[in-house]
Amino acid sequence: MRVVVTGAAGFIGSHLTQAVAAAGHEVLAVDARSRGASPANLAELARTGITVTDCDLVTDDLAPLADADVVLHLAGRPGVRSSFGEGEAEARRDNVAATARLLDVCAARGPRFVLASSSSVYGDADRPCTEDDPIAPGSPYARSKSDAETLVQRAADGGLPVVVLRYFSVYGPRQRPDMAFHRFIEAALVGSPAPLYGDGGQSRSFTYVGDVVEATVRAALAPLPPGTVLNVGHPVTVRVRDALDRIGTLLGAPPPTVPKDRAPGDVTRTWAGTARATELLGWTATTGLDEGLARQIAWHRKRAPGAGAGIGAGQGRRDRRTG
Repeated sequence: MRVVVTGAAGFIGSHLTQAVAAAGHEVLAVDARSRGASPANLAELARTGITVTDCDLVTDDLAPLADADVVLHLAGRPGVRSSFGEGEAEARRDNVAATARLLDVCAARGPRFVLASSSSVYGDADRPCTEDDPIAPGSPYARSKSDAETLVQRAADGGLPVVVLRYFSVYGPRQRPDMAFHRFIEAALVGSPAPLYGDGGQSRSFTYVGDVVEATVRAALAPLPPGTVLNVGHPVTVRVRDALDRIGTLLGAPPPTVPKDRAPGDVTRTWAGTARATELLGWTATTGLDEGLARQIAWHRKRAPGAGAGIGAGQGRRDRRTG
């Protein structure tokens, strides 16, 4: 099977690309250095023999990408906080315009098309969100993901076999430096305070990257009806300050933090209802938070001495912000 992965050098994309290649599939890995592809992740993919094709989905020729059995579309502009103000145009460019162009070239050949979306489209949750719940995007980023979903559903109406995956707060090795767990772990290791937005009482369905990869691969292979939407998240929510305590326990010292005002667009809770993914994919998140954090901490400790948050710093400009 020939599989195209966009955003192949991103946090989730790099893990997914390696998993697809390890399963024996032919992989066309796509990312754009001009849009901030992570040098560290590019090097990791190269180390495992995977070549990344440099391609900007908005400006370059996309015809070669449509010649595939499956297109896993993870490329995009992540980040709720960064999407306000001047960042809104960038979010719409990389999340909406890029998706529209890719769908256009895929329409003629009809590959299975999997869109990586975000739990941000739900807004605040007071119970587990199901895929049939109304959405309430509360940031330019969330609106850009919602609009990308609309484009995909239109393509489904036109006969393209598309699937939408809503990722919830993904963490693990190679996590982007702008994300909370990365900042907290680095703060504990180097002693430089990380920002803590709000009081830390926000709850998230923190989901380990390996579980997300497994769900995505299953969605690429399963005979799902066109337009299927699936939540990909851990069903247990954890408060940010409790996760911070767990990181401190695992590291033997609490991460130093500096209080910040609650960020615009920051919801109080995300909460994944995953019954549909269990029914249709036979999937559920199995990695507990302590186990997943231990793996991420091990990755931080193995990186080059003195690398700090600079490793993968380019990731702040691409591939799925989750949840």
